[in-house]
Amino acid sequence: MNLSSKPLLAEEKPKYIFLLEDNAELRADLARSLEFCGFTVFQYADAQSFLDNFSNVVPAVVVTDMRMPGLSGVELQARLAAEGRKIPMIFISGESTDAQIVSAMKNGAVDFLLKPFSREHLLSAVAKGIEIDALAMQKLVKKVAFEQKLKILSPRELQTFNLLVLGFNNTQIVNELQISLPTAKQYKSAVMYKLGLRSVAELVALKFNSE
Repeated sequence: MNLSSKPLLAEEKPKYIFLLEDNAELRADLARSLEFCGFTVFQYADAQSFLDNFSNVVPAVVVTDMRMPGLSGVELQARLAAEGRKIPMIFISGESTDAQIVSAMKNGAVDFLLKPFSREHLLSAVAKGIEIDALAMQKLVKKVAFEQKLKILSPRELQTFNLLVLGFNNTQIVNELQISLPTAKQYKSAVMYKLGLRSVAELVALKFNSE
C-alpha cells in the first residue's frame, strides 16, 4: 500500500478500527496504513480474541477477514447481532462464496472487499462505516435525552403528549381521556412548558427526531 501521502482528516476526534486478520503480515500492513491515516487500530488474529477483548468505543468499525480460525466473519457478524452489539462491519476476503457475500451484505455489512483491494477502497469503506456509527451514536444520545425529558411529565401529561404526537386536538383529547376542556388545555400547556416547546410542530419534531 502506498503511504507517500497522508490524508488530512477533518476532525481530530479518535476513530477506532477493530482489525481481524489471521495473516500476521497482512494484519500489520493494514494496521500501519490505517494508523498512518489517523485511526486507532485494535488488532486481533481471530474472532474470539476480539470478542474476549471488545471495547465499547465510538465511532468504530470492524474490518474482518471472512475466513479465520474458529468463527468466520459471517458467524462473528451473527454473534454480534445476537448480543445486540451494533457496529458497522467491513469484510475482506481472498475467496468467498456468493452465499457468504450475500449473507454479509444482507445483514448490514458496509462493504465486502476482495483481496487484493486498494488502499483507497479500504479507506472509503472505513470512512463510511465510521460515519454510520457516529450517526447511530448521535441518534442514541438524542433518544436517551428525549426519554429523560419525558420523565418529568406526570402520567396524565404523558398521555396528553402521546395524543398530541398522534395529531389529536383539544376536543379529541377531552374525549379520549374523559376530562374537561380546561383540564385538557392545562395538561397541554404543562407538556409544552416542561419540554420547553413553543408549538405542537416542535413537539412532533422532538418525538420523531429521537427515533
